[in-house]
Amino acid sequence: METNKIKSGPSIIAAICIVIYVLALVQGAFRIYLSVEDRKITAEQEFSNMVDLALSAGIQGFMDERFVQTINTALSSSKSIEAVIITGPDNSYAFEKQSGRAVSWVNNTPRFINRFTFSNQSHYRPLAIADLRNANIKAVAGALDYDKFVKILKETLLIILFGFAFSFFTMLIKLLLEKRENPELIPVRTPNAGRTANRDSEDDDIPVSVSSPKGLYSTRSGLGWEDYIQERLDSELHRCSSTEKDLAFIAFEFTDMPEDRLFKQTAQEAIKFFSSKDLIFEYGDMGIAVILPGAGLETAIPKSENFYQRILNRFPNSYTPAFGLNIGLSSRSGRLLNAERLMLEATEALKKAKSDSKTSIIAFKSDPEKYRAFIASQS
Repeated sequence: METNKIKSGPSIIAAICIVIYVLALVQGAFRIYLSVEDRKITAEQEFSNMVDLALSAGIQGFMDERFVQTINTALSSSKSIEAVIITGPDNSYAFEKQSGRAVSWVNNTPRFINRFTFSNQSHYRPLAIADLRNANIKAVAGALDYDKFVKILKETLLIILFGFAFSFFTMLIKLLLEKRENPELIPVRTPNAGRTANRDSEDDDIPVSVSSPKGLYSTRSGLGWEDYIQERLDSELHRCSSTEKDLAFIAFEFTDMPEDRLFKQTAQEAIKFFSSKDLIFEYGDMGIAVILPGAGLETAIPKSENFYQRILNRFPNSYTPAFGLNIGLSSRSGRLLNAERLMLEATEALKKAKSDSKTSIIAFKSDPEKYRAFIASQS
């Protein structure tokens, strides 16, 4: 139960973070939409005020110095209006906050530039000034309040950063608690056969969860020590080759084994199933190796399938089927080879089984004639 909680933890954290990110984006988009709508209302109000000022100033003198000053002052104090074009009986006149940004001239006639930052809202009114025909005023407004837009983006980014910080610190605390509660999970392994392990003097106080081989069997699983596999396999290969019998080597690995207690139970199932306890060994962190003297792939493959089914039935509530058991096999197949070679073939088959989505059992099948030719070419 604790393991399931640990494994579901990252999924829960990821789900919470996704919710935070989605809410941040939704609220940001909604606030920008409201800002654009408020901008349209402001632009309409400011344009109406500008029309009133143009009418008042136009009665006293259309396009005289006082009229021009009134329009420029109204435009500079406007929050949303970017440019104004006023058309009289004989000519058109343009007023801009920033020259060349909002108005272009075509055949001496001013036209508003089409920019995506400008609102598509229409601002147009006729100017009913006495003794003045065909006078009108039109304006273009900015679509966004940039100060408010930047504020919304900053606040949205802060919410997203909060989500990142939440996930980071939550995962960090989770890892620290796991290490405190499960010191055996420290990845310190007994060195494999043929390797040596070097430790500096300052590392002497570090607790090692797996001790060096003592006796025939590991106290962790009840299986033979991994260090003994190669020596025993070489011995069995020599015996089988002298009597011209086949031999199979099977590598089992539980890729989703949550704890040592369950691994020990599956190891005991292997002992019951394969009978010969002295030919069953630990293999890696959560794996089992089995030597089957006198058996070829035609025997080893069905036995592997039956063992997989046995684990599946024995542990029906495992987090994944059979604790993610994958199996790689190889056999002597009439060849003269050493333990290192046979173990390599089974390991490669195991790697293939782990990456294959269709099957959990892969066998390495050799061609004895090609193998003999290969050995001859090497010598």
